[in-house]
Amino acid sequence: MLSKERFANIDCIFNPKSVAVIGASAKKGGVGNDVLVNLIKDFKGEIIPVNPKGGEIEGLKAYTTLTEIPGEVDLAVVLVNAKFVPGVVDQAIEKKVKGIVIISAGFKEVGHEGAVIEKEMADKARAAGIPLVGPNCLGVINAEAGLNASFASKICKPGSLAFISQSGALCTSVLDFAEARQMGFSKFVSFGNKSDVNETELLEYLADDPKTQAIALYLEDIADGKGFIEIASKIFWEKGKVVLCLKSGRSAEGAKAVSSHTGSLAGSDAVYDAIFTQSGVQRVDTISELFDRASLYTTQPAPKGKNLAIITNAGGPGIMATDAAVRNGLKLAQISDETKAKLKETMPPAASLRNPVDVLGDAHSDRYQIATELIMSDPNVDMGLVLLTPQSMTDSDKIGADIPAVIKKSGKPVVCAFMGAAAVADGVAALVSQGVPNYSFPEDAVAALGAYVKLTEFRALPDREYMSAADCDVEKAKAIVEEKLAGADEKYLTQAECRGIFECYNLPLLKSGVAKSAEEAAAIVEGIGAKVVMKVMSDDVKHKFDAGGVILNVEGPEAAKAAYAKIYENVEKNVPGAKIDSILIEQMAEKGVEVILGCNRDAKFGPLVMIGHGGTYAELWKDVAFRLAPMQKISAERMVRQIKTFKMLDGFRGAPKCDVATLEKTLLSFATMLVNHPEIAECDINPLIVHEDGKGCSVADARIMLRRVK
Repeated sequence: MLSKERFANIDCIFNPKSVAVIGASAKKGGVGNDVLVNLIKDFKGEIIPVNPKGGEIEGLKAYTTLTEIPGEVDLAVVLVNAKFVPGVVDQAIEKKVKGIVIISAGFKEVGHEGAVIEKEMADKARAAGIPLVGPNCLGVINAEAGLNASFASKICKPGSLAFISQSGALCTSVLDFAEARQMGFSKFVSFGNKSDVNETELLEYLADDPKTQAIALYLEDIADGKGFIEIASKIFWEKGKVVLCLKSGRSAEGAKAVSSHTGSLAGSDAVYDAIFTQSGVQRVDTISELFDRASLYTTQPAPKGKNLAIITNAGGPGIMATDAAVRNGLKLAQISDETKAKLKETMPPAASLRNPVDVLGDAHSDRYQIATELIMSDPNVDMGLVLLTPQSMTDSDKIGADIPAVIKKSGKPVVCAFMGAAAVADGVAALVSQGVPNYSFPEDAVAALGAYVKLTEFRALPDREYMSAADCDVEKAKAIVEEKLAGADEKYLTQAECRGIFECYNLPLLKSGVAKSAEEAAAIVEGIGAKVVMKVMSDDVKHKFDAGGVILNVEGPEAAKAAYAKIYENVEKNVPGAKIDSILIEQMAEKGVEVILGCNRDAKFGPLVMIGHGGTYAELWKDVAFRLAPMQKISAERMVRQIKTFKMLDGFRGAPKCDVATLEKTLLSFATMLVNHPEIAECDINPLIVHEDGKGCSVADARIMLRRVK
């Protein structure tokens, strides 16, 4: 968490009283001149050029070094060659500046030597209590304060959207894109290699920024997954602000490009999906999608339901919007008879009064206003889409000027899709200037509304508390783990060896025993007194079924002896040289739906928990969902319902419903176990058989890879 002092110093980066530009230059077209000129245009505070030659630059006295400046310096913007940057950071520390922005490139993105220098600089700055943004970045912009401490060609207009980007070059495109859509920003920051100040600290700063209503991120990696989840969750659920993220590097090729761009390790994309899902961050795939949603979230109230009303002057676009509504999980609102009666009094006879409501191609502003007011007043309508095609008689500029007042009066989210370019440009400009988002096509408008509904529903989710380990024997489990790892850095645990740890976390185990002879097998089967499954326990046999190491429905002592011998015979034939430790004998579980619970411990973010379709075809179907542990109760509920296998668990085609409640509890216990024992590097329970509702679950097979934490 940010200390009070660090928060204040980060604030000085965005709201400085004085800015020193180290590397300022009189040479037109260079970064040193561009940044200085950008500041001079709008910044009302003190601007101090720093150049080894001194003199005067752009009418301002230049100092030869940062330490030569007589007064206080809030923000130091560094533009010099990479080899001189460490010296400038030393001067900034000596000068006791409040914040540093390093625009210069040539650090960890170019190799190991640059990474070492970058880390040394960042460590020095942090030790001195000075937040450092960059290096290898565009800079920072605060339009409200007139601050353009970047090499972007122009400052943005003020707004309620904050934009944080790991890419500097992307920022210039975003600024141009936003200007075309008349969008403004509360804060705009490119942090490049994020050697010190990272996305989590910036989010924490923006959480309490009164000018920021929503936050948009472009990220290539996340420095601190748990910290990110903590602060992003607070922003979304406690502060009521929306966070959107475009995370690049989804593919293996994209991840390699990320590494070469900023020297970052992209990590598994499944990890990032889990991080965003658990923290309420809405992930998008394109810049266009990001701004489609941001423009809606920052201008329109949240929807109170899924019922969409469509008002159009052309049938085709209305149909397109209807199809898009179905794809995006929305419902067409049922227009009430009372509203239809009022529409009938005011619309032409040929107008369609069913949703989509077609006001006809000759509709002028007055008809659009009446239809919108009546329809958006209908209690069955939760949100609206106003479509317009530029026909010869359409006064799109007047409609764009008049309709926003009607929309605001409704108190419901309404967007427009004025379809066209030059013919509707004036109308679109009028809409956007009055806070009504416009989309070029109805599908984009409906997709944004659908995303807003999902966001609103997600914010209302209950059961966000974490599971308690009060009924678990954590200390006993730790002792078992330590015993298994005695004298080794790693140890593979067979299903039988997993049982002791699982028992400490109340995972649902079947009656079982371990045999090292045919006679022991016979005695165990007789003691269980029911049909059993017999499985080979061997580090060398990873796929027991394929090796013939599993025999089902064994009943009685004599059958147990025969099965014992058969397993040895099969394994010797199919996995020559395999060392067999023992044979696990386990009560046959009742029938049910097979799922898999798994874990892979990410080196950066910790245990990544998986649930999916289980059994021998788990790898084929790849029907899986992921979350990072620790997990909230709602995470388990949503994971189970996210996989396609849930339809089977929920009683597909008349089959009995399964015990989903016990499955969710088992999943949470599994996640808790992983958090408490970092030595569990990998773990699979496959299958976990989920029985009929009320009859619980059964661990049918499992394995653990223990690895000593160094």
